[in-house]
Amino acid sequence: MNANWERVRPVLGTVIVVEDDSIIRLLVKDILDEIGAKSVLFSSADEAFDYLLGTHAHCPLVIVDQGLPGIIQGSEFIEMVRAKWPGVRSILTSGYLLEPATIPAYVTYLHKPWSPGLLITTITSLLNRKGRASA
Repeated sequence: MNANWERVRPVLGTVIVVEDDSIIRLLVKDILDEIGAKSVLFSSADEAFDYLLGTHAHCPLVIVDQGLPGIIQGSEFIEMVRAKWPGVRSILTSGYLLEPATIPAYVTYLHKPWSPGLLITTITSLLNRKGRASA
């Protein structure tokens, strides 16, 4: 990706990516690298939540697929993260059409397939809002 993202503010902290599709997971990592964001990747929300509980790193954003292996699904993971760290922003993705009424107002939903440009715009919009996220 050779996009011009000079207006993107630096992303402080580590973005958590939870996606069971390895190709999409690596694409999201490449996009985050492109905008200068550090990321940690997981294929299940169970592993990601354990990581968050054990780290003291600042996490401004989680990007999570809805349908995941393991006990915790994407929307449940977001609710768990929000309960523990209310300032963390969240993006929920899914290849299945989710009913808008089931998506909380604090969650940004991107239906797959999304474009890299849309993901970058969404990330920067969420992270550039006043009241930066904190963990």
